[in-house]
Amino acid sequence: MTDTWTLAGRQWKSRIIVGTGKYANNAETTAALDASGAEIVTVALRRVDLKSGAPTVLDAIDRKRYVLLPNTAGCYTADEAIRTLHLARELGMDELVKLEVIGDPKTLFPDNTATVEAATRLVKEGFKVLPYCSDDLITCKRLADAGCLAVMPLAAPIGSGLGIRNPHNIRLIIDNVNVPVIVDAGVGTASDAAIAMELGCTAVLMNTGIAGAQKPVLMAEAMRLAVDGGRKAFLAGRMPRRDYANASSPTAGLIE
Repeated sequence: MTDTWTLAGRQWKSRIIVGTGKYANNAETTAALDASGAEIVTVALRRVDLKSGAPTVLDAIDRKRYVLLPNTAGCYTADEAIRTLHLARELGMDELVKLEVIGDPKTLFPDNTATVEAATRLVKEGFKVLPYCSDDLITCKRLADAGCLAVMPLAAPIGSGLGIRNPHNIRLIIDNVNVPVIVDAGVGTASDAAIAMELGCTAVLMNTGIAGAQKPVLMAEAMRLAVDGGRKAFLAGRMPRRDYANASSPTAGLIE
């Protein structure tokens, strides 16, 4: 079965996007990326030391195999995020970018107003924007109207591993926004990824859920399988929920 999705004019097979922070070393990063089956890999530009000359996480990414998605993690204003992505453009990175504008240093919740402002300006400058935002339908609509290629509502606070706290909100976004919905932040284990896909999300982005596991490479494989399983379950259509038991075997024809 061929089940691809479209982003930035390209067809993608994998529905998992993987971050590159918090791994023990570049070898572990490379192995986890491979096990995840990801085609898109995101890197926090502000956390990469490009001046020292020492190996960085960028050295662990095979640019012929993965599409690099620079992100603005650690930015707290629209201007700061825009400057960071201008740097990415100057470094020759693709204009497909992940936008983050943080509003609170403790929860790392996004500043939705600043995110919409930055997204609007970046789209006008030719960037292909994937914005991290709250699980708020109105914000997601505004970002889609601004020309963002997808919306990336959080499942839970970044790095919390709490899973999808508001599945109803995610479902509302899926049903009412006409761009791909990619759950971002809060996925802690394989079942969280499966739930996101069963809700109808287009894809899932994760980092700490893999890098923070006791065996990151094995967890990367588990996440790949969970995303695949959750997507298939969504396409299959789950059975209706019932309040009472319903016999699995037919009762007609039973011998008294």
